[in-house]
Amino acid sequence: MRALLNGALETAMENGANVHHGVAIGYCFGGTAVLELARSGFSLKGYVTFHGGLGTPQNQDYAKTTGAVLVFHGGADKSITMSDFARLADELEQAGVKHEMTVYGDAPHAFTVFGSDRYREEADKKSWQRFTRFLEESL
Repeated sequence: MRALLNGALETAMENGANVHHGVAIGYCFGGTAVLELARSGFSLKGYVTFHGGLGTPQNQDYAKTTGAVLVFHGGADKSITMSDFARLADELEQAGVKHEMTVYGDAPHAFTVFGSDRYREEADKKSWQRFTRFLEESL
């Protein structure tokens, strides 16, 4: 996954993007990839995951993370548990990474997928509002 992310960032830089003055955002697997990018040490202003995987692979940590981490998680997510959520919070604290983690009650995994039975309008709208404020604060 790191090679894929680094390749995409290299392409962006070749095309004139200032990739170090940005924020990575991802949903579900994309959110998992964003946390992988944060652990890689690639310098960004922030890393944002919406209902993404929160586990940290063995031999990886957040020691090289440069920007803030913002996590939006569903309290009713059965695939990524509150134990996973708490473990990530502990890891970020121990690494001294600036972070904010929000749990939306009654929100299952994929709570932002409009039109699905998992969609939770309130959680979707609140998480998006917080994300846009995070952009204003970070960039």
